[in-house]
Amino acid sequence: MADTPSLGPYLDDATSDDVAGIVMALAGAAAQIAEQIRHPQTALDAAAGDINADGDTQKKLDVIADFIIEDALRDTAAMSYLSEEREQAVALGDGGLIVACDPLDGSSNIGVNVSVGTIFSVLPAAGGELQPGRAQLAAGFFVYGPQTTLLISVGAGTASFRMDADGVFHLIDGQISIPETATEFAVNASNQRHWPAAVQRYIDECLAGSEGNRDHDFNMRWVASLVAETWRVTCRGGVFLYMDDARPGYETGRLRLVYEAAPVAMLVEQAGGLASDGRMPILDVIPGELHQRVPLVFGAAAEVRRLEAHYRGEA
Repeated sequence: MADTPSLGPYLDDATSDDVAGIVMALAGAAAQIAEQIRHPQTALDAAAGDINADGDTQKKLDVIADFIIEDALRDTAAMSYLSEEREQAVALGDGGLIVACDPLDGSSNIGVNVSVGTIFSVLPAAGGELQPGRAQLAAGFFVYGPQTTLLISVGAGTASFRMDADGVFHLIDGQISIPETATEFAVNASNQRHWPAAVQRYIDECLAGSEGNRDHDFNMRWVASLVAETWRVTCRGGVFLYMDDARPGYETGRLRLVYEAAPVAMLVEQAGGLASDGRMPILDVIPGELHQRVPLVFGAAAEVRRLEAHYRGEA
């Protein structure tokens, strides 16, 4: 691994010093969070006693990760920090950038040793706190699993990195490419009875496999960790769906636009895939508030287009 390019030189060649400084600070924070997970001093999946800004019960690791990231960003060009764990932006300094973050994605999986992660987005401060995903200067996420890894885009493709024992991230793949078509889909099938007709028709087609009109069989996956799902799709293809449905609180989707869906959408589009809310590209959705929820389908371009066709009633 020592002979492979590391994250610092990669960023020096790919983006501005200010963006590179923020990503390197986040990489340092990720190394600290990974250490907390490997050698916990407390029960990290225990409730912290609070409800976060999005209405979810905070775990201890949610709170730890949030403060590690805030602290790491204080000596960077970040003017403010937008976190899932905070009601409002945290002022950091006079820099020209905004960092939006889900400090600990998938925290419900901590106690069962399933991969969790940190998702981040870097935006120009001049655009204000609520900007469409197209404005992102960088997006990425760290996965804390059997390996600690990073998926990142600074607008010129999507690359993957793996952390070594010294906390240094080394390049795995400098130009990730998601295949146009897929034989694997990820969806929480337990909610099938609540799905809109468009999603039901699409999944029915997949389940019919080679005996239906899709002419090939599909496998189904569901990890319930957005970072793990996205890592798999970018590694070997597929499509992921977490759409709107009829349950109370799910009418407009469940994933958060600013610090979950938008950064994932940038990573996926920069890798040749598509990301949509079923009706329009996620990167074109203009947020109305920091913790706004959206439906999300992403991955193989042909599959995303087909689900969109079902939403339009054309498939």
